[in-house]
Amino acid sequence: MGNAYKIAVLAGDAIGPEIMAQAVRVFDLLHTHRDHAFDLIEAPFGAHAYFSHGQSFPEETQAICDSADAILKGPVGLSFEDSQKIPPEEQAERGAILPLRARYQTFANFRPIYLSPDMAHFSPLKPEIIKDGIDILLIRELVGGLYFGPKERGVNAEGLRYVHETLAYDEAQIRRVLKVAFEQAQARSCRLHNIHKSNVLMSSLLWNEVLDEVREDFPSVEVIPMLVDAAATAMCLNPGQFDVMVMENMFGDILSDQGGGILGSLGLMPSACVGPDKAYYEPSHGSAPDIAGQNIANPYSMIGSVAMLLEMSCGLKEESELVWQAMKSVFEAGYTTADLKGGGSSANTVTTDVFGDLVIEKLDALLKA
Repeated sequence: MGNAYKIAVLAGDAIGPEIMAQAVRVFDLLHTHRDHAFDLIEAPFGAHAYFSHGQSFPEETQAICDSADAILKGPVGLSFEDSQKIPPEEQAERGAILPLRARYQTFANFRPIYLSPDMAHFSPLKPEIIKDGIDILLIRELVGGLYFGPKERGVNAEGLRYVHETLAYDEAQIRRVLKVAFEQAQARSCRLHNIHKSNVLMSSLLWNEVLDEVREDFPSVEVIPMLVDAAATAMCLNPGQFDVMVMENMFGDILSDQGGGILGSLGLMPSACVGPDKAYYEPSHGSAPDIAGQNIANPYSMIGSVAMLLEMSCGLKEESELVWQAMKSVFEAGYTTADLKGGGSSANTVTTDVFGDLVIEKLDALLKA
């Protein structure tokens, strides 16, 4: 008899339900072939939750997430025009995503930036730069910094509108995410790029001081310091130099999206948001309301988030690796989704549900083998 897991499923907005429908098929297959039981509990979250419940992160959803072993979250948010119908404090990012992170202190964000050599044609980078593919793990601090610091806006004594936003970190917040990054680097190539801006920001000076203390516990890991603006350039000119990268919240937000750019699409970027007691898993991209309902969204990031959940929250490493293998095999067989159709003229472009069918068919064969 396999294990039993309770999973909160937050489908989200726009394309969220479409790609989530493909992702959750993996759980049924694992129940069939491995006898693991997955209790999937759907709950409202995001902009549509506000319209139906008056809150983007309703109390009933909070209770479901509290009792779950892990949370699987789709993208949230509506178009700019539709978002204006929601009070600013309840708009999906402020009213749902940030409170979710704060509730479970999901301080470590894992964002794999990966293309196999056989998928390298998806990248807009030149073949001679990308010939060996890309394999980067970006670790982003997720619950501190500018996004979570005190905020104030108003009109000053001169009658000018102003805003104050504070970038706030303490050494404990920095230390815990750096420890995660060193552990990941030690388990991979023992190479860690520390991304900072210490020539300008005092927060980076503290970050680097704490890093020097943490590195004493990881003598086998080589640390390569790099300014964030230089790192942005280097990711385009020579992404192969990177293995594990670690950085504060806003730097990670920006560079991880650039990671999607060098892959060819944010649709290739799943992620894990890990706290001391619970984690949630989500695509790194937005909800793409402009293509919602068209059955053309790429479900790779959503299915990949399931793969990360299986390994990191359920301890099912073998099953996780088979999900990754199934997805890669679909692309490597010459299929693609609309967001990647420029990445090879011979590619056979398929819909959201057909891509899901192909992944499930391959995964079914791998699990039977």
